[in-house]
Amino acid sequence: MKKTIKKVLLYASATFLFLVVVLAVHIYYVYRPAPNANTRVMARIDIKQPVTQDEANNISTWMSHQKGIDHVMINPQNNIVVFTFFPVKTTGDKIAEDFKTKFNLEAERFVPTQNDLKSGCPVAATSYTYKVYKLISQII
Repeated sequence: MKKTIKKVLLYASATFLFLVVVLAVHIYYVYRPAPNANTRVMARIDIKQPVTQDEANNISTWMSHQKGIDHVMINPQNNIVVFTFFPVKTTGDKIAEDFKTKFNLEAERFVPTQNDLKSGCPVAATSYTYKVYKLISQII
């Protein structure tokens, strides 16, 4: 009886340790910052002047044909352009500069501050998985 309990505890401990290692490796790979060919980034350009629907259509068409841009949405009511792009092919700053040059509009890329990033997702900074990731990244 005592031998059976020891075996069960040994197998349970080994299984638990194995699962912790698998979780740690998973968290490390999910949170790693290295972009690859499938990585997409979302960015925003704020236009500081009114835009008509025709201008919005032209902007959308032009941006859709730029290298590295995956998807474009523009809202002419509040003058915001949101787009996704592949960071291995281009950068958000380059797209914003090309945009300003092409359309001669007063516009700037919206870049969130550190406080904006912290308040963007209340779960991210306080989540258990994020804390485990930070611990693992400090060890590695």
